Amino acid sequence: MMEKSARAPIVCVLGHVDHGKTTLLDAIRTTNVASKEAGGITQGIGASVVTTKKGSITFIDTPGHAAFSNMRSRGAKVADIAILVVDATAGVKPQTSEAIQLIKSANIPFVVAITKIDLPSANIEEVKGQLTKEGILFEGRGGDTPVVAVSAKESKGLSELLETINLVAEVSGVKGERNSPLEAVVIESSKDKRGTVASIVVRAGRIKVGDQISAEAISGKVRALFNDKLESVREVGPGEPGQVLGFEEVPPVGASVRIGEVTQDLKVQPQKQAEVAEGEIPILIKTKDKGSIEAIEGVLPSLYKVINKGVGDVNESDVLAAKAASARIFVFGSKVTSSSAKLAETEGVVIEKFEIIYELIERLEEILKKGEVEIFGKAEIVATFPFNNKKVAGCKVVSGRIKIKDHLKLFRGDKDIGKVRVISMKKQKEEVTEVGAGEEFGVIFEPQLDFSKGDVLVSVASKK
Repeated sequence: MMEKSARAPIVCVLGHVDHGKTTLLDAIRTTNVASKEAGGITQGIGASVVTTKKGSITFIDTPGHAAFSNMRSRGAKVADIAILVVDATAGVKPQTSEAIQLIKSANIPFVVAITKIDLPSANIEEVKGQLTKEGILFEGRGGDTPVVAVSAKESKGLSELLETINLVAEVSGVKGERNSPLEAVVIESSKDKRGTVASIVVRAGRIKVGDQISAEAISGKVRALFNDKLESVREVGPGEPGQVLGFEEVPPVGASVRIGEVTQDLKVQPQKQAEVAEGEIPILIKTKDKGSIEAIEGVLPSLYKVINKGVGDVNESDVLAAKAASARIFVFGSKVTSSSAKLAETEGVVIEKFEIIYELIERLEEILKKGEVEIFGKAEIVATFPFNNKKVAGCKVVSGRIKIKDHLKLFRGDKDIGKVRVISMKKQKEEVTEVGAGEEFGVIFEPQLDFSKGDVLVSVASKK
């Protein structure tokens, strides 16, 4: 077996909005150029390379937690290391907690960067205490997570942060062989006057001008390649970002890029996950052949929505896609890999296997008849007020949690008033995606049912 060589670590930056993620990246790039190193400062391809004394580091301009989650749901391992950015003046916020869960789920090492330490209200120790309550154990405090205090404005701590990233990469054994099969991920994609453009990062192998390539159900031939500074290059290798011209269609963010044309099996995979309407029950189907998929879909009860389907064994990307959509996985004639079964148990995703189609359909009918429903959270409406010709519900979460994409029901006492979907959810004038027990928030939902103070919002889904 070919031994892999050390390569540039690929790093993503996550954290709460306005905690300084973009400013920190800009400061690192600016410092890198000021020191006359050949670091990339162009952000046009969604990633940039910074040169340090110990080698290069590739930073992904992660567009947000949703994109990071989407990459995971497609089974894509993008980053080797994450930087968790936390504002020294604000501490842990909802998106900080969300970022921590994303990092833990991705199972990658991370460095905590406490930003804005130049401000008078900065309190580094308080922030460390809050993060400890979130389950982060720092070096010297019973754990191995490094923490670096930085000021992007005054360029403090930036060199230490880069050194720490290099050390974590070394300890983690970040490697990628140039002559191994291509392992690359789409981080951005679009169309411009040149045609279809995809920004990628290469984890192993290399992609060259002239290669036949594929990403999920989309094929192409590499017409041109550009590096992070948008300079034309002949190939992009391990640890490097690049921009690819040549896909026949725009590939989805998070898709894995391979050398070769699309295989028949991959053509079965949908290009994007199906949307689930109110009242529909999301499921994911994996079968031993394409004909079985068509047979199952032909007799599927109308309330079920197939969010994803494919031929072959259940893999980790299937589990993560099901998790993201609160769906069950139904398997016909295929196998479940041991790593997928373990991940499903960890993520709370139910996988059910069948060898006879009518038994699978009977199981689906049984779920409908039993009306298996799980309650994720409840929120009481404590106030109402108008806003832009709509009615806002001021709520307080009394149990569990409420997420912006949840299926919600509105109750008045025992009476079910109807189903609603969230248009906007804010906490203290800040847009949020999730609120927990005891938290107050304002919400606008549709349809605008006749709700009033004392009514209750309930988040529901089919039980696992």
